[in-house]
Amino acid sequence: MVDIEHPKKKAAGVPAVLSSFKFGFREMGPVRTGKVFLKMNQDGGFDCPSCAWPDPDSKRKHAAEFCENGAKAVAWEATRKRVPRAFFADHSIDQLNRISEFELGKLGRITEPMLLRAGASHYEPVGWDEAFKVVARHLKALADPDDAVFYTSGRTSNEAAFLYQLFVRAYGTNNLPDCSNMCHESSGTALTRVIGSGKGAVTLEMLEEAELIVVVGQNPGTNAPRMLSHLEIAKKRGGDIVSVNPLPEPGLMNFKNPQRPSGWIGKGTALADQHLQIRIGGDQALFLAVGHLLLEAEAAAPGTVLDKDFIESHTSGYELYAKHNAELDWAAVELATGLARAEIEEFTQRFIKSKATVICWAMGLTQHREAVATITEIVNVLLLQGNIGKPGAGPCPVRGHSNVQGDRSMGIWEKMPDAFLDRLDAEFAFSSPRDHGIDSAETVQRLRDGAVRVFFAMGGNFASATPDTDVVHRGLRECDLTVHVSTKLNRSHTVTGREALILPTLGRTDHDHTPHGPQSVTVEDSQGAVHLSTGNLVPPAAEMKSEIGIVSGIAAMVVPEVGQIPWADFADDYSLIRQRIGRVCDGYENFEDRLRANDGGFLLAHAARDKREFKTSDAKAQFSANDLSWLPTDPGKLLLQTMRSHDQFNTTIYGLQDRYRGVDGTREVVFVNPDDLKELGLKDGQRVDIVSEFRGVERRAAGFRLVSYPTARGCVAAYYPETNVLMSADDVAKGSNTPVAKGLTVRLEPIS
Repeated sequence: MVDIEHPKKKAAGVPAVLSSFKFGFREMGPVRTGKVFLKMNQDGGFDCPSCAWPDPDSKRKHAAEFCENGAKAVAWEATRKRVPRAFFADHSIDQLNRISEFELGKLGRITEPMLLRAGASHYEPVGWDEAFKVVARHLKALADPDDAVFYTSGRTSNEAAFLYQLFVRAYGTNNLPDCSNMCHESSGTALTRVIGSGKGAVTLEMLEEAELIVVVGQNPGTNAPRMLSHLEIAKKRGGDIVSVNPLPEPGLMNFKNPQRPSGWIGKGTALADQHLQIRIGGDQALFLAVGHLLLEAEAAAPGTVLDKDFIESHTSGYELYAKHNAELDWAAVELATGLARAEIEEFTQRFIKSKATVICWAMGLTQHREAVATITEIVNVLLLQGNIGKPGAGPCPVRGHSNVQGDRSMGIWEKMPDAFLDRLDAEFAFSSPRDHGIDSAETVQRLRDGAVRVFFAMGGNFASATPDTDVVHRGLRECDLTVHVSTKLNRSHTVTGREALILPTLGRTDHDHTPHGPQSVTVEDSQGAVHLSTGNLVPPAAEMKSEIGIVSGIAAMVVPEVGQIPWADFADDYSLIRQRIGRVCDGYENFEDRLRANDGGFLLAHAARDKREFKTSDAKAQFSANDLSWLPTDPGKLLLQTMRSHDQFNTTIYGLQDRYRGVDGTREVVFVNPDDLKELGLKDGQRVDIVSEFRGVERRAAGFRLVSYPTARGCVAAYYPETNVLMSADDVAKGSNTPVAKGLTVRLEPIS
């Protein structure tokens, strides 16, 4: 049954607590739920497999250091349900492919390797040795290692990621696309260029100390709910908070903290002092305008607005930026942003008043064509007032998946610098390939061309997560072999190559015991803190292997003679991996020793944040001069942003309720401003096809229900992965090659 209600104006509180435990009890039962929830994000426990939001220090941790979506993610993984052999025997690949993503995820944990043989219609169970031999047979048969692609999800631990990239490079390719290519690459590209590090320069404590926090293109109430607790701390200390988003999100309107009595019976905390309901694609224009107004204010009252000492000592390019930004087309700014000049001037006054400003952003910024320019424009504004490398200030990109940042630190990237590869080669006595590999968008293009022979995925759901869904599915079916290391079934397991393997792995919650003894792994959070993660549940099956065990087992068969790599030793003792990471990976020097000395966690150094040193081409933080770019539309056309529901993490669907937006029982909805509905002659509840067009090619998502919703005029929103079919792998962000998922030009065609 489909139920559409008015959107909520408050987030968290009692409903979030009830939802967390309801989901936990349903999947795990009360005893298991208590055991798991009390260990999540705790010292000696396991790291939440959901978002990458950092943990407070041990002295400030709550007994319940998790959020609703984290509870769902853990219950989803730690479920008592299992997928038995009989299920695969009873369901052909065609039948599996007709099961929805939501229903596939509900089936439970996979407990043994499953093989789809060439020409067969059903998966069948096989032993680990045979499964590894299948992978080895295919990889050794390739004429060129670059005919294989090795994808990585952000859930993979540091240790598994390091071994995975080592195996792939020992095999002879840099084809290491990952989920960061599709989500956060724009942040890394922009920040590396202008401040010398692709990571954010803000810690949790710095966020709480900020006088002004701007949250741009991010919905923390659903995607990083624990962030709201720290925004509340900043608010209570007198900080201002501004939300910049086409959609009004209740988490930034009013937060009822479930860890405080006021979150249960009180009115909650109104977080955002100002909400700028920006038009999709208008963020670059907004920050151009803020920079322009700051320069004007400084000219009117010299020495009172800008931090001239910081600019002169630590930056380059200021004069060019100031000259470029002196003349601003305000009419274009207002069209691009959908905001009145008075709103932008009020926003800028908050910057002028603040002595310490943090700007946070997520995929609402990174998945635009001009994402890199937009992020450098944000950095321009921060640099003008010296808001980097001091308490309460800095750029704060919020990563989406638990260890996506750590994966990159470990070498999961198709373009790792030669310095990293030199250290890797010296450590393991082999020669890694130096030609750059392909990223996620390029993988889709190669699949389209039928040029991928083996597709190997360490976690994730590539078949659903990528653009050009139909193209990806055709390309995967043309592969000789597809391999997925997974905990549960998803769409990628039903869209197979001629042969296909599902390799079940231990999850973050599972106890990992090798012949050497109990093992732990590590992750790196969104703000550069590294910590141990130790599962505490009995694994779903006795013969389950960790990702480390799987990679080591395959590598020992595929590249046994390459270099001096003790694969079997690594599989038994993860501390040996950390010792090697410490000699290869930047920031992880003396890795194992630092973990032991710091109770299992430490903060990575960040030169810009810690010392105002910038590892750029000129050792300065660099201003950027960007021309204003925005997205005009023709009559009858709208701008689409894809997004998550509240019952979702990435492509994992936990339920069919988007509680805060008032939608229950369906995901095939498109949110449209009521004035746009009227102008287009459409009605709330009507069924439409969403049609996009790129370079003359139309793409269609059929059968969506219109929902009248207070989004920005000219803008619509719908859930992914259902609308990924509307995206093109050729439509990418300039500079980062991230597929464009925000700012797609669409029309709504009524279904007769």
